[in-house]
Amino acid sequence: MATVAEPALIITTATTIPEPATPATSYPRQRATTAPARRPGDVRAGTEGLLRQRDCLPAGHPGRRGLRAQAIEQNLPLAARLARRYAGRGELVDDLAQVAALALIKAVDSYDPGRGVPFAAYAVPTIIGALKRHFRDRAWAIRVPRLIQELAQDVPTATGQLSHRHGRTPTHTELADHLDVSVDQLRAAINAWHVYRLTSLDAPPARGIDLDRKHLIGGTDPGYAHVDDYLTLRPLVAALPARQQRILIMRFYDHMTQTQIAAEIGLSQMHVSRLLKRTLAQLRAAMPA
Repeated sequence: MATVAEPALIITTATTIPEPATPATSYPRQRATTAPARRPGDVRAGTEGLLRQRDCLPAGHPGRRGLRAQAIEQNLPLAARLARRYAGRGELVDDLAQVAALALIKAVDSYDPGRGVPFAAYAVPTIIGALKRHFRDRAWAIRVPRLIQELAQDVPTATGQLSHRHGRTPTHTELADHLDVSVDQLRAAINAWHVYRLTSLDAPPARGIDLDRKHLIGGTDPGYAHVDDYLTLRPLVAALPARQQRILIMRFYDHMTQTQIAAEIGLSQMHVSRLLKRTLAQLRAAMPA
């Protein structure tokens, strides 16, 4: 009776998996599996077959890496299409494609063919979720709450729909009713959308403004520091003897010289100098650091 050789593992691709040069482990021959019938060009069916064959191989088998790479390559166009959906929102398409590709790799690694779920039904939500997280965590110039971010992204679409329906720009009340939110939440989302991308300080100035944007930025008013010093010094000066208070007023408010002060109060110029020096040292020591 003739002996029929056991068939080798069927790989649904033209790529040949190289054998390891010095295999450390002898793997058992796998029983042949029949790939599910599919229409030409049906990438999803092919991906499910590849990943099913991958899971049939033991951990560490050299063939698993090749099947994984083929599954990723087959679905890169799907990831690129999903990334292009989010183009025009301030992020480079190439960056979005990278985010989608990384999410695709994660989906390939965690997909379980035994659950009977099509690969696309598992991969698409994974990729879209990664793209949304990218916009939520990386794209906004200022961090705003997640609900406000999502609402801000829905406002332009809702505005277009209501404008087409009514033939005019919708009011905030109409937009809020359409999105099922309060008017205050809608206003917060509209204001948040303005900080999605901040204008560069080096951008050309607006029409009618001659100054650059960086010259329009406000600064710290030095008057606030003077107010703090005044409020701190006021009780300290009030606690000084009357003669020292008078010398301070004549020197720093009336701008009199030490010689003029000495002639006014009947002291020597040297004595006035010593009193001023002692009084200022006393006030500096009492001032908070």
